[in-house]
Parts: sequence; structure tokens; C-alpha cells
Amino acid sequence: MSSPTVTRVRAAYARIAAVDRPEVWIDLRPQAEVEQEAAALDAQAAAGNPLPLAGKLLAVKGNIDVAGLPTTAGCPSYAYNPTADAPAVARLRAAGALVLGTTNLDQFATGLVGTRSPYGAVRNAHDPARVSGGSSAGSAVAVALGIADFALGTDTAGSGRVPAAFNGIVGLKPTRGLVPTDGVVPACASIDCVTVFARTLPEAEQALSYMASPSARELPPLPQRTPGPWRIAVPDRAQLGELDPGWAEAYQAAATQLVSAGAELRPVDLAPFTDAAAMLYEGAFVSERYTAVGSFIDKSIDAGASDLDPTVAGIITRARDIPAHRLYADQERLAALRTKAMASLGDADALLLPTTPGHPTIAEVTADPLGANARLGRFTNSTNLFDLTAVAVPAGEVDGLPFGVMLIGPAFTDERLARVARLLTPPARVAVVGAHLSGQPLNPQLLALGAQLERTTKTAPVYRLHALRTTPPKPGLVHVGEGGAAIETEVWRLPTEGLGRLLATLPRPMTLGRVELADGTSVPGFLCEPGALDGAEDITRYGGWRSYLESGPDAG
Repeated sequence: MSSPTVTRVRAAYARIAAVDRPEVWIDLRPQAEVEQEAAALDAQAAAGNPLPLAGKLLAVKGNIDVAGLPTTAGCPSYAYNPTADAPAVARLRAAGALVLGTTNLDQFATGLVGTRSPYGAVRNAHDPARVSGGSSAGSAVAVALGIADFALGTDTAGSGRVPAAFNGIVGLKPTRGLVPTDGVVPACASIDCVTVFARTLPEAEQALSYMASPSARELPPLPQRTPGPWRIAVPDRAQLGELDPGWAEAYQAAATQLVSAGAELRPVDLAPFTDAAAMLYEGAFVSERYTAVGSFIDKSIDAGASDLDPTVAGIITRARDIPAHRLYADQERLAALRTKAMASLGDADALLLPTTPGHPTIAEVTADPLGANARLGRFTNSTNLFDLTAVAVPAGEVDGLPFGVMLIGPAFTDERLARVARLLTPPARVAVVGAHLSGQPLNPQLLALGAQLERTTKTAPVYRLHALRTTPPKPGLVHVGEGGAAIETEVWRLPTEGLGRLLATLPRPMTLGRVELADGTSVPGFLCEPGALDGAEDITRYGGWRSYLESGPDAG
């Protein structure tokens, strides 16, 4: 029998095959190699020396060093072979995390779309026609698809938050310098941050706790917080500018949720933040990107290289000729804007914003690569320029796609922001149709995670149910559209971190997907890979798993 961590590794590789998203990865480690490492971790635990992150699966953005894998930064001809892990990776591995591989990104971490890569455009986890968000595209999608427990990204202009919002997961952008950037290909070295993605806030916080170096920067004296409710800064609707349809209402709902949880809203002038955001690419600060990789790009262009993304190459090479006096002028202007921004925030604990103004399709980005990308950074670009910290969290859906908000606060208030963000994290829901139903053999798994039964209902009439040959017996629910039927379903509420743990233990051929219910809503639920139905009896006519089991001795 396989050890627990080996079983999890096998499930992850099966999931990789099932989702068929090769553009997520740049280099995926051989499964046998990861299984061997997993077996060693389980042996260590059996010997009485368990590791806190043992069994957690990690994906790493392709501009962060992983020993044994090339660091490409999204450009094959740039690749080098690191002899050691970046400190952020090394610390997670030392705690027991298993690296699956390196993930795709906007080349040289230049972009917020996830399409600027010779390895292919990374498609959104929920709608393949839309962008995944960049530059940490593959890392976010690997988590959102249930392959990795958490993933590392980087964030200079929003790359650790935009992909989180678009894929319905959590993105933590810590205080600059809290996590070392050694072993990271720089974008703008003075403001780069290593970030973490996870499906739940507790999982992201756990990973960050092992990556962080509290002494990386001298802790400044933080002002004593005046007692009272959380004070959340919220701009006037007009200052948010043009948002996608439904996004203003979703943002207002998030603000209302904070008020319902006891927070107090404060007005804020957003202009200094958006003015600074425009400076990141339109001003002289982009010249730091040329300092990082400009000479390589120049030589590659001269040599006729074919693996440079033309949009990225254009942005970086244009920065070569920015005069030094303009940089000094922009630094002076930025300092003035920061003073105004901090004065406007006053004693607010956090600034609440939509993570982005909208969610474009891949076709829209292709038609206007610079304009579409610039729009996405309206709320994120200023965070690192102002030396702030941020957390991006899901805040519901708009038209069936994830909507996300972020909380931004002063440097070194990371823990405070996370506490506020928890107020925006409602319990998760999961639909079950088989062995996890009340009274069935796997129901104790739900109860152990703090789950509570919300209601018994039926699916929309678009599914077929099959009896799988598994131990314990369980059904496989498959979406077929026409020719389907309504199947008895229970909807359970559980803590979001509980859903993450449940998904991590889900054995093949079961998968987690959206289950359409009879009332027209949809919730996450257990589905089955179609390939597992060979030889499985179609039991749809019974209307549910319980009815099938009660139908007679031959049913099981």
C-alpha cells in the first residue's frame, strides 16, 4: 500500500493529466522522482520526526530558482541551471513541502495577463477563453485547478494578486523584503516581492510563515493602533473609474460584508494611488526592468532570437533610453504622491479595492496588449511603489466567474490585514451525491472538517450517475447535458480551509467541479472523470445513491 504522501503525489499527477493544461508548466518534475521524495518524507514521519508541511504540494513560478530545474523566466534562451533553491523555496522544502515543478509566466515577469510567453498563453481556470492573469499565471492556475496546495509567485505591479482574483484563490503580497528575493530573476529589483497563492487564507498564511525573515528589514516603529472596530478606507464610486458590468455591485457587497462584521468604513482619496500606478510603466521606473535583463534582450534581438515575446521586448528596450534626470523627477513626484496617499488613509487599518477593474478575454488582450494590461494594474501598481503590503481574496462571483478584492495596508501590518481579510471569507459549500451523504461511510470526513448540512436538494437534470467499483462503494456523477436527470444531492457548509483539505485527499477518479442545482445555482461538488465509467453500471434511473443502495441486495 502506498504511503499517504505518495498517494497525494499520484493524485496530483493524475489531476495534471485530467485537466490537460500543459501551458501551466515550464518544467514538471518526473513523477517517480517526486514519489521517491514523498516516500522519504513519510518514512521520516513514521520514525517520529514529522514535518509541518509534509505532504503539501508546491508549484514555483519559473523566475524563482529550484535546484535541478532550469530557471527560464519564461524565455528558453535565457535559462540557467541553479545549484541551490531560492531561500523561499528552500524554507518550504525544509518544512516538508514537495515541489512539483516550475510554472509559466509573462516573460521576465513583465505583464498582468499571463499570455506573454513562448510556452503558451495560460488560460483561466474557470473560463479558458479569458486570461489567467499574470505574471504569475501558471502558479495561480495550478492552485485553482486543485493540483498544488500552494504556489510561489512574484509581485512587482500586482502579479501576486491579479491571478488570484481571476482564478478565485488567495494571494498574499507580503511587506517588501519580508521574504528574501535571492534566487529570483529581478523585474524591478527595488520593489520585487515573492508571494504565495493558496485556495484558503489559512493555507497561504501557513506557507508565508515559513518563507518570511522577520529581520530582513529593520522593523520601523509602527504607530499604536487606537482601539475600536477595524477602520476600512473605501473610495468614492466615481474614483474607481470604469468597471466591468456587475463589478461595482460586487465591490459594494464586499464593503457591506465588512460593515456587517463590525468594521467601520472611512472615505479616502484614491487619486494619489492611481496617479502613482500610472507612473510604474509610463514613467522612468520601468528603466529598472532594463537594468535587470535589458542587455540580454539587446543581444538576443541582434542574434535574431525567436523566443522573445515582442510586447515584453518592446517594453524593456524602450526603457533603455530614459534619461536619468527623468528618474529623479519621478522619484520626487512619487514621494509627494505617497505623502498625500498616507495622509488620506489616516488611521485606517486597510484600503479596500477591487483587485482589478475587469477581466478581459484572451482575444481582447491580443487585440490591445498594452491597453488591456495597463487597465489591470490601475489598483495594484502603486502598492510596492508606496511600500505597502496587500492580500487578495475571493469576494463572490459575477456572471459565474470569480470576483476578487484586495486589502492594502502599511508595511509590516501583514498579520493585521489577514485578520481583516478573514471577515471577507465566507464558509464554503460542497455538493455531495454518494459516499459523503449523511449516514454514508465517508460522511465522517465532512464532520471532522466542521461541515454542517445546509439542505437536501437535487441537481439540474443534466447529469448521469454510475456505480463505480471502488472501496468503499461510491457513485460517479458526470455532466452530460441532454439526456441527463436530476440526482439527489446534499449541500454542506464548511470552513474554506476544510474544503482545501478535503480536495487534497480526493482520490482518483473523483474531481472537484461546479455542480448545477435544481434552483439554477451552482456550487463546488464531487464529479467523476468520464474515463472511469468503463464497466460501471448506469444507475441514473434510481434518482440518487441512497435509492440505488435501498433497491436490493445486488445494488452494492
